[in-house]
Amino acid sequence: MTILITGSAGHLGEALMRTLRASSQAARGIDIASSGFTDRTGSIVDRAFVRGCMKGVRTVIHAATLHKPHVATHSLQEFVDTNITGTLVLLEEAVAAGVGSFVFTSTTSTFGSALTPAEGMPAAWITEDVTPVPKNIYGVTKTSAESLCELFHRKQQLPVVVLKTSRFFPEEDDDAAARSLHSLDNAQANELLHRRADIEDVVQAHLLAARHAPRIGFGRYIVSATTPFARDDLQMLRENAAAVLRRLFPEAEALYAKQGWTLPRQLDRVYVNELARRDLGWQPRHDFAHVLRSLREGRDFRSQLAREVGSKGYHAEAFDDGPYPVA
Repeated sequence: MTILITGSAGHLGEALMRTLRASSQAARGIDIASSGFTDRTGSIVDRAFVRGCMKGVRTVIHAATLHKPHVATHSLQEFVDTNITGTLVLLEEAVAAGVGSFVFTSTTSTFGSALTPAEGMPAAWITEDVTPVPKNIYGVTKTSAESLCELFHRKQQLPVVVLKTSRFFPEEDDDAAARSLHSLDNAQANELLHRRADIEDVVQAHLLAARHAPRIGFGRYIVSATTPFARDDLQMLRENAAAVLRRLFPEAEALYAKQGWTLPRQLDRVYVNELARRDLGWQPRHDFAHVLRSLREGRDFRSQLAREVGSKGYHAEAFDDGPYPVA
């Protein structure tokens, strides 16, 4: 049976299509944009298009979305149309087609204001139990789409797994202050400590979620690299993260120095993936220890898949003051 991948021209969609094609798994990529990994071009809001794409499909992995980078360039209605209505159409047509497994790609951005504690407070320990406090239309629509997924499991018995993914895109940070602190590679290596995942690991989480959805029924999981930190580290992470790292990874500072890199000064949050590892059997390979091994061996810490997918950007035009305009 075929796996339907929405958003096949995007970072994750392409990575999923590459992985499935490499294993000779029947996969159908759909997107509003044509690409080498898009089999059918059309909108997920177009019910007739979606219905046609569902024929012969057993599993849906819904990665298509308007992202945070689109907040300043797209209307509120466009976010509602794509992220809520598009998800609703896919859920309805999946039920009608007898789909046995539905995976929805959500985001840790839904946690919003809960991710940044007040000054002087410890770093936030972010698990699936944290209540979302969306900061923009992106977070609002993804949170609403998660609720739709849960509703379709309760009312229609559709097996659905929601994956709240952290950063896996290769583009630089949209925050100019953050960009000024570290080079791109340095910043993304640091982020694997607490708020990033390699796209290869994200793909594996999605494929495992698709496999286990019928057993789980409904589940919501954070997908991020395994953090080395414990709850006892949270206060010091906010005050002096480098000191925590010197204790946990004594060789890190010297390895960083050879690259001209620096350890993070402070961290405001830690994403916890324990539930995904337990329930999905997920074993992410790319964490901070992997970064240090890669530096010792003189190789790129990013996966081959991440390098193959590369940077896509989110807009047709380039911007002088960052990867995309910030609202």
